[in-house]
Amino acid sequence: MEGQTFTATTLTGLEEVLVEELKALGAEDIVPMNRAVQFTGTTALMYRANLALRTALRILKPVHMFHARSDNAFYRQIREIDWREYMTLSDTLAVDSVVNSKYFTHSQYVALRVKDAVVDQFRKHTGERPSVDVKNPSLQLNIYINNDECVLSLDSSGDSLHRRGYRLQAGEAPLNEALAAGMILLSGWDGRTSLTDPMCGSGTILIEAALIARNIAPGLLREEFGFLRWPDYDPDLWEAVQTEARNSTVDCEAPILGSDADVEALNMTRQNVVRAGVEDDIKLSLTSFEKRMPSTKRGILIMNPPYGERMQTADIVEFYQRIGDTLKQKYPGHTAWILSGNKEAIKHVGLRTSERYTLYNGPIECKYHKYEIY
Repeated sequence: MEGQTFTATTLTGLEEVLVEELKALGAEDIVPMNRAVQFTGTTALMYRANLALRTALRILKPVHMFHARSDNAFYRQIREIDWREYMTLSDTLAVDSVVNSKYFTHSQYVALRVKDAVVDQFRKHTGERPSVDVKNPSLQLNIYINNDECVLSLDSSGDSLHRRGYRLQAGEAPLNEALAAGMILLSGWDGRTSLTDPMCGSGTILIEAALIARNIAPGLLREEFGFLRWPDYDPDLWEAVQTEARNSTVDCEAPILGSDADVEALNMTRQNVVRAGVEDDIKLSLTSFEKRMPSTKRGILIMNPPYGERMQTADIVEFYQRIGDTLKQKYPGHTAWILSGNKEAIKHVGLRTSERYTLYNGPIECKYHKYEIY
């Protein structure tokens, strides 16, 4: 089948990780962009991308690219598309928008104009109009505007792909699942040596590590995708893609270890781990990082300690110093990766950084630092 162009969106700082994931899936013409990667492939690859990519948020299929500098020109271009190819009168519609333009300054207004153009065209042909359903639409559209360049896409994912479906329980500042997966992939963990999260919160890093180690496609935990409601949806092809993914899972070779000093956090992790189906692959213990004893001679630690929004400055500095001291005293031979949204506090770990990345946990700019402990 002829290759089609798609765009996979992601989080800032994970573009290159997503490039590697797409290469492994067999995508072609891969072009990294800002918070996105463009690629070409078949419909099967689009299904596979929704199912298997760990760091992608949405897989978009561009259907119309055009230039517009005025509201009227924009509306006209959208209305000229024959929307009967993509939906019927009984289908529902929602529009997502990303706007960076001097000509269009309000993203919600842009989304509204797309909806207007679609429903007006239906009204012209049939005298009736399809409804809008923001929560559960039959057709999710995405409009991206950069200055006067406009790209209108069908959103094949529906809900954001980071919502795997295993995390009904989350702590106060849960880590986005795609970010957690990206942190593990950036660490270069081989799935054979031990991986420890000694401040595991609701367990996102541990679960994503188990999914990676067992080669479980994260989309297998979900039931809903946008493309399932498209007129050209191919149920046999989708079944084949899912079967292939299920048959590719392996056993977990690596010890995946999690601990937390908070009983509630650990109970939450237990429930999430069971929902993800990886309870046999993760060992949990109730203990603080300082009191915890390493059970392996080498391995990787990945942690997302508190950033100190509710701590006094002196306390947070001391807290990060204790992290560094504990790593030095107890974890020689290990590699530690720390994500922190407190740029001052992370300087007080007191170990030499061998790699560093800037990532975003929600709106918070974070530093992700690697420490090799000799």
